[in-house]
Amino acid sequence: MPKIIIADTSCLIVLDQIGELSILEKVYTEIIITPEVQQEFKGVIPDWIKVTSVTDKKRQNILELDLDSGEASAIALGLENENSLLIIDEKKGRAIAKKLGLRITGTLGIIVKGKELGIISSVKEILEKLEKFDFWISESLKNKILTKVGEA
Repeated sequence: MPKIIIADTSCLIVLDQIGELSILEKVYTEIIITPEVQQEFKGVIPDWIKVTSVTDKKRQNILELDLDSGEASAIALGLENENSLLIIDEKKGRAIAKKLGLRITGTLGIIVKGKELGIISSVKEILEKLEKFDFWISESLKNKILTKVGEA
């Protein structure tokens, strides 16, 4: 298990919107975000989410040439912390994070892990809630996830 779990904004927003932010805490216990992610979230940050600034602002600024400040800061913080896991959903941010050698997961990965740990009883219900809030999931991916967790 990674020592440090760093989240970008999207998973916080979408899980909060569907009333399931607690899944994140139950799966990972403590999450770290940057001040930029906190600002993008625009809600009250629970006490199990810690806010930490990026040390290497130059790296963050370079990443901001291609990404928004939340994604760029989360990736930069991941690069500063060995053995970290970055929670990021956006395709471009995921590709850059992977290219830079970071371990990544996304909102759907958190949900699958929640099911594996017995935190979630129905992944299908969570996916349906996500889709109601315009979290796009292709049918093939949805079927793959439901098969993986034994709900197909």
